[in-house]
Amino acid sequence: MKNFLKKLAPPKKWRIPVILLGGIFAGLFFYAVYISKAPSYLSDKPETCVNCHIMAPEFASWEHSAHREYTNCNSCHVPHDNVFRKYYFKAQDGLRHATIFTMRAEPQVIKIKQAGADVVQENCIRCHSDLVTDHKTLAYTNEFHQFRKDRKCWECHQTVPHGTVTSISSAPNARVPVPPSPVPEWLKSLITDN
Repeated sequence: MKNFLKKLAPPKKWRIPVILLGGIFAGLFFYAVYISKAPSYLSDKPETCVNCHIMAPEFASWEHSAHREYTNCNSCHVPHDNVFRKYYFKAQDGLRHATIFTMRAEPQVIKIKQAGADVVQENCIRCHSDLVTDHKTLAYTNEFHQFRKDRKCWECHQTVPHGTVTSISSAPNARVPVPPSPVPEWLKSLITDN
């Protein structure tokens, strides 16, 4: 192990530049973590989803729905069968969203991907299993129960919980919690003084 570490160490004349570059990259990494509010994505707070401005209509429509009383964004859009799948899905989806938002490549109309739709369907059934597996409905016909599970819930419940909001411009004045500025106070005062 010691020999392996020795092989990784730069020659003596390169040590200071390597240390400086390492410090710069470490600083940039921690700055990116700070500016992107990365730790907030580990929580279940709905306000986190508004970090990306394009989610404002979805946040506002959820906040005015009955689901607000019992759910948050992760309740519907993240798997809940085990913790590893949950955070893997969050990381995968979050990195894709962050990349699209950073590159300013977000579409005008946000459409859910197949993996996301599958998770939402799982969570609809998880929370509403009593309705899907109601013994009274099993009495109708043998196929009735199976037919209910083959369809996506939103084929009938299209406006739950986001209403008719389908694009960024459909709710331009949505009132959502504004994320606090990541600029430190000392830097703000320095800018305003000049």
